[in-house]
Amino acid sequence: MASKSGMVELQIVGVRVELPSNQPIILLREQDGNRYLPIWIGVNEASAIAIALEGAVPPRPLTHDLLRSVIDAVGALATRVVITEMRDSVFYADLELDVAGETVKISARPSDAIALAVRTGTPLLALAEVLDEAAVQIEDGDEEDKIAEFREFLEGATAEDFLRSEGPEHPE
Repeated sequence: MASKSGMVELQIVGVRVELPSNQPIILLREQDGNRYLPIWIGVNEASAIAIALEGAVPPRPLTHDLLRSVIDAVGALATRVVITEMRDSVFYADLELDVAGETVKISARPSDAIALAVRTGTPLLALAEVLDEAAVQIEDGDEEDKIAEFREFLEGATAEDFLRSEGPEHPE
């Protein structure tokens, strides 16, 4: 559901692999609804998100861990990630930081911003228009049924299905 600001809070369902292409997808769900936003992402970003979701600590910091350390070191705070638009089947996002009481918006690929958000506990949102344009609605049921239904949708989907509906982003 959209808030007064036209933003919708999202939850991460998880990182999945689309078959047969083996292309990773981050699957997001609106907090108070039944729409899902699939975003095709790169393999490295999928790994970075999955590692953080699992709570695993790599032996050396990954790029997103480094970014979190830099943000902490300069006294900034990641306040939210907003998926702002989809243009030519590519999603765009802003990472918002609080730097000395001022909000700073930094353009980011959604996958990078999400990988950072998982590490910092930063809220993830999307403009309502983005969900209206690109989300897939899955009817109520338990989470496993929803994921199975979404996988079935992906298995039968073609590139033309997404181009026709201005659908999900191609790999980042």
